[in-house]
Amino acid sequence: MNSAPWAISCLLSLALPAAGAAQGLADPTRPPNAGDALGEGGFSAGGPQLQSVILSSRRKLAVIDGQTVALGGKAGDFTLVALSASEAVLRRGEETKILKLHPAAEKKPDPRGDLPREAKK
Repeated sequence: MNSAPWAISCLLSLALPAAGAAQGLADPTRPPNAGDALGEGGFSAGGPQLQSVILSSRRKLAVIDGQTVALGGKAGDFTLVALSASEAVLRRGEETKILKLHPAAEKKPDPRGDLPREAKK
């Protein structure tokens, strides 16, 4: 029985993890500024960003700057005081921040607003 192929595969399996360990792999789910220094309020310099909202009968959660925060929980120096499908409200003392899930999206009136629903299709 020839043991050369077995020996080569053992050597390769020992060498490859060491080469791979030298490089750090980027986490594709990590927010872009997650490694940056924290700014005012315990958030990244660009301010807190609402990334996801989870609402169910059992739990109400927001993902803010990569951190999962339950309703009533802390996000940086702020407390999550209200949560809807599209926004989160944070409060610190008298200061309130409203984070929108899609901040660039604006609700615009339908220019055909006076038409019956069937005619809008």
